[in-house]
Amino acid sequence: MPPPSDIVKVAIEWPGANAQLIEIDQKKPLSSIIREVCDGWSLSGSEQFALRYADGPQLYITEQSRSEIKNGTILRLAISPARAARQLLDRIQSHGIDARLEALKELAKLSADPTFATEFINMEGIGTLARLVESGTHFGEMLAFTLTAFLELMDHGIVSWDLISLSFIKQIAGYVNQPMVDVSILQRSLAILESMVLNSHSLYHRVAQEITIGQLIGHLQVSNQEIQTYAIALINALFLKAPEDRRQEEHTNPLDQQLTEMASTLAQKHLRSIILNHVIRGNRPIKAEMAHQLYVLQVLTFNLLEERMMTKMDPSDQAQRDIIFELRRIAFDGENDPSGTEKRKAMYTKDYKMLGFTNHVNPAMDFTQTPPGMLALDNMLYLAKLHQDTYIRIVLENSSREDKHECPFGRCAIELTRMLCEILQVGELPNEGCNDYHPMFFTHDRAWEEFFCVCIQLLNKTWKEMRATAEDFNKVMQVVREQITRALAMKPSSLDQLKGKLRGLSYSEILRLRQSERMSQDDFQSPPIIELRERIQPEILELIKQQRLNRLCEGSCFRKLGNRRRQEKFWFCRLSLNHKVLHYGDLDESPQGEVPFELLTDKIPVSDIKSVVTGKDCPHMKEKSALKQNKEVLELAFSILYDPDENLNFVAPNKYEYCIWTDGLCALLGREMGSDLTRSDLDTLISMEMKLRLLDLENITIPEAPPPVPKEPSTYNFTYNYG
Repeated sequence: MPPPSDIVKVAIEWPGANAQLIEIDQKKPLSSIIREVCDGWSLSGSEQFALRYADGPQLYITEQSRSEIKNGTILRLAISPARAARQLLDRIQSHGIDARLEALKELAKLSADPTFATEFINMEGIGTLARLVESGTHFGEMLAFTLTAFLELMDHGIVSWDLISLSFIKQIAGYVNQPMVDVSILQRSLAILESMVLNSHSLYHRVAQEITIGQLIGHLQVSNQEIQTYAIALINALFLKAPEDRRQEEHTNPLDQQLTEMASTLAQKHLRSIILNHVIRGNRPIKAEMAHQLYVLQVLTFNLLEERMMTKMDPSDQAQRDIIFELRRIAFDGENDPSGTEKRKAMYTKDYKMLGFTNHVNPAMDFTQTPPGMLALDNMLYLAKLHQDTYIRIVLENSSREDKHECPFGRCAIELTRMLCEILQVGELPNEGCNDYHPMFFTHDRAWEEFFCVCIQLLNKTWKEMRATAEDFNKVMQVVREQITRALAMKPSSLDQLKGKLRGLSYSEILRLRQSERMSQDDFQSPPIIELRERIQPEILELIKQQRLNRLCEGSCFRKLGNRRRQEKFWFCRLSLNHKVLHYGDLDESPQGEVPFELLTDKIPVSDIKSVVTGKDCPHMKEKSALKQNKEVLELAFSILYDPDENLNFVAPNKYEYCIWTDGLCALLGREMGSDLTRSDLDTLISMEMKLRLLDLENITIPEAPPPVPKEPSTYNFTYNYG
């Protein structure tokens, strides 16, 4: 008979004594259990002791966390958090250097525990650590442990960052600005400054006064990718938290990129070229966190375009209208304008029509929709001034075509700008966990405008290949969107590579790809084919189910959500080979290959699983769903709800793993697999199977109905002679 659910069998250790094997009654107070354990070793003063996990992070066990104790767990009797905090606080202020170093080392480890952190902070421990840093008397390992403990304690969110003094900020900034400083100290100093900027509006100004981009750029030129990552993370934080009144500045010249004060500084210091040469094109592979920070920087850079994208053109603003006049002048060389007002107006209307504007009389009205607003006009002027030959060729080439086949440059440029804003998500905040950066955007100071110039030439080429007319405008734009997204998915490393990828994605190639990726609807709508598909589908679904369960048996590594992404913690989960138990456990680092069942200490019987929930229904997502930056995490989250009222929370590393695990868990519970991946796999496998079965029927017309059954013979008196 299985033991009651509120009884947990554990081992408890104490230095120098044999371990106690006891049964913990979860209904009894924790203090009573600790008293019994102390009595077993004849220890007095049980209120001075507490229980901790012996493995992993070795966290203290509280009344709130005791429900997480599993059968077979090894615990350790230790001094209570309050007593440990008091002893460490006294030791870090002692005169002995060796004793102080050991105390700080232990403090750095214990500070990750929220129970200990609460006690230590209540004893004014944060202030003590801050004063040790401000004194400037700590160096090397001692300073590194001090900064580690400080950062861990602050990350619990118990104390506001606004309480940090200016002298502390100056001291931390000094470590970043020093030319030669220990790597561990530099890492922690950069992380502390990043947390200050992200968590306090007032500290942003103080940090911005102490740290210059030039000093941070120096840290990007080192060989240590961890330091590079922390430096870019701090740059991103300064970029993201810049006050609104400094984020966007109006420029009279529309060709000037709308840059923040921060972005202007970045441009002056050649940040882009340094990142390109020392990070992206460095000798080391880009790690996941570096890829994320590069993605964030890319998003924040493109977001500088948001104000122009959302700014409508004012038709009465002469300076803005002069830009349109300039586009006309460059295209048609308007020096020989007729003298009469009426003649000039008629000529302008004709020219604006040739330029492809929808409103020939007042083309300024074409730029009153947002997005793309004035951003489209900026792109057009950049093309006209910086790529004048290309601009003139596109305009004149189309103005000389037959009316029905001309490609309207103005309308196309406006719609293309809107499309590029959607593809690159201009105006959206970075998604947590996303690593989708494009190296080519770091190869040019005006990457956005150059990207537009490449794409407008693609659009003109595709228009000609499709022999399109004005009625085909939306169809052409759909093809161009597909060409651009397919090319970006190949991650070209430069704009020249992008051009090469786009050349290979001609209209005919897009048609071929579409044909190969989906079955022709005309060929597979007849009743016999539909019936064959219905017969094949259960076999294919069973095949997909087995594949999903096999993947669950192999297992996957998941990332634990924490306050700081860079200090990642991992755990692994896999299904037993008999499909009856889910095994899981914490890992120190991301594994290379399969993790043995022996290393996964926790397990859940599949029979105990009640349901699988996803997205905002997950317990660990309910408090995070309102945050825009957690949108992607929300899309990758799922949870297992199991008896009695427990849950196991997941955040998949990518969409593929999310689909694999949600499908596999649904299959275990006998429910329908409904992920996008299942639908895609089902279509692909059914298509392949049907094509194989119909291979011998090529060029044979399949009848709509089965052939009629012949009439019965008049007599059955017939034989077949095998002779």
